[in-house]
Amino acid sequence: MKKYNVAVVGATGAVGTEMLKVLEEYDLPIDNLKVIASPRSKGKELTFKGEKYKVQTIEKGVFEDIDIALFSIGSSNSNKFVPQAVYEGALVIDNSNAFRMDDEVPLVVPEINPEAIKEHNGIIANPNCSTIQMVVALNPIRKAHVINKIIVSTYQAVSGTGQKAVNELREQTRDFLEGKEVKTDVYPHQIAFNAIPLIDKLNDNGYTEEELKLNRETQKIFANKEIKVTATAVRIPVFYGHSENVHIEFDITVDLEEIRYLLENDDNIKLMDDPANDVYPTPIMSEDDDRVMVGRVRTDLHNPNSLEMWIVGNNIRKGAALNAVQIADYVIKNNIIDGGE
Repeated sequence: MKKYNVAVVGATGAVGTEMLKVLEEYDLPIDNLKVIASPRSKGKELTFKGEKYKVQTIEKGVFEDIDIALFSIGSSNSNKFVPQAVYEGALVIDNSNAFRMDDEVPLVVPEINPEAIKEHNGIIANPNCSTIQMVVALNPIRKAHVINKIIVSTYQAVSGTGQKAVNELREQTRDFLEGKEVKTDVYPHQIAFNAIPLIDKLNDNGYTEEELKLNRETQKIFANKEIKVTATAVRIPVFYGHSENVHIEFDITVDLEEIRYLLENDDNIKLMDDPANDVYPTPIMSEDDDRVMVGRVRTDLHNPNSLEMWIVGNNIRKGAALNAVQIADYVIKNNIIDGGE
């Protein structure tokens, strides 16, 4: 089997560290690996498959021998360095928001629209973590029924902000319980024992970028601009695992048992829907399961053409690292490094 040279860019961050773990689990045919991060991490050693790799920085020519580069370094850095990687010959799978809505860049969840991958021109975008788990859960339903509108409230773990936020929650929790002064740095308010109803930049229309991503990205992934998504994104004091309450509106009344059947028979979904016996997904459960978990499936009290459901997913795994590696795996297995050329 042909082997590939792979780079993980942002390898010391929360998502980059997870990318290395998932690459090892998936056992992709890697010949040479480069781990790349910011200058402050240069020379640090990371372990992959029992071998030590020294962290490099982005310099001219660093991608010239790379086939696939997995990026997780934020939008501003991706805008700066992804074009260099493409110019030097690498196929980039980017985890940031930098290229998601570019018409020339496929936005991919492999379980839903893998055919879009072959249309790449050197860049494939990973969707937002909240979008990924929602569209995976909705995919079997939208194949059977036309979805008109989605109203979603997200309850997002601090790891979505990065390792500094994880550390801040841990430190604030300790200080609060010990009666010490709680200090804030990453977030504008204390996150421990609290909820912050604003994630990302606030726009003039009153919605944040995080909330607008759910609308734009869902439409692009499903290739359907008729689906309308209204979102409210909330940060909660959970380390890992995003949760979402999703309201779905249809043209017709849908059968609840059919919906459960569709969810239960999708390999990418774990249906946990027996609330009378306390069976429903919680964020902590996502730490050991890469599937998107769904529970509390019910008909809207006032509209038989609408459903409610609770969705939980691992934001660092399926919401970021795993999805990127699955894209790389598809590219390799289908020999589409060069896209549709």
